[in-house]
Amino acid sequence: MILLRHAQSLFNVSYAITRIDPGIEDPQLTELGHSQARQAAEVLRSRKIRRIITSPYTRALETTTIINESLGMPVTIDPVVGERAAFVCDIGTESHELAAQWPQFDFAHLPKRWWVHQETQEQLLTRCHRFRASMRAMPDWPDVLVVTHWGFIRGLTGVTVGNSETIPFDPTAEPIAEPFAGVPIPPGLSKP
Repeated sequence: MILLRHAQSLFNVSYAITRIDPGIEDPQLTELGHSQARQAAEVLRSRKIRRIITSPYTRALETTTIINESLGMPVTIDPVVGERAAFVCDIGTESHELAAQWPQFDFAHLPKRWWVHQETQEQLLTRCHRFRASMRAMPDWPDVLVVTHWGFIRGLTGVTVGNSETIPFDPTAEPIAEPFAGVPIPPGLSKP
């Protein structure tokens, strides 16, 4: 499968400069983010993709929408592939509001408030292992695109990727022992 980190969001711009949480709930993509998503769509058109799994955060949904305008694949919304709840940007938008904004996607299975308020690395890794196991059981996993986030990708692969970058992922491979080794802990968070 292919893991894709969402394109640049308003949070990413501010945090990259200040390293301080700018306090933006569920941020949208920037103009550059929209361009990055269009470029990703061009690259992904040459890949064998049969379906998309995406996080319900706005930045991931906007990235998915732009990519899917090109690919036209079935889309599944899954909070399991969401970001580690660590910053204000990880406060989501209620499911009924998402459904109104993206009527082409199904949000009926999501609770009203589908996100968590804070998550340790251990809790994130448990979520990553659960995702790995569920995808390993799916016969079509090699043909899936997952639009997700920095922390989730790092938890699965041990690799840091930039906005709109992709990385292949094999759920049948052995998990990374210490995917967050050497990663500084953001202010306000504690180790698990």
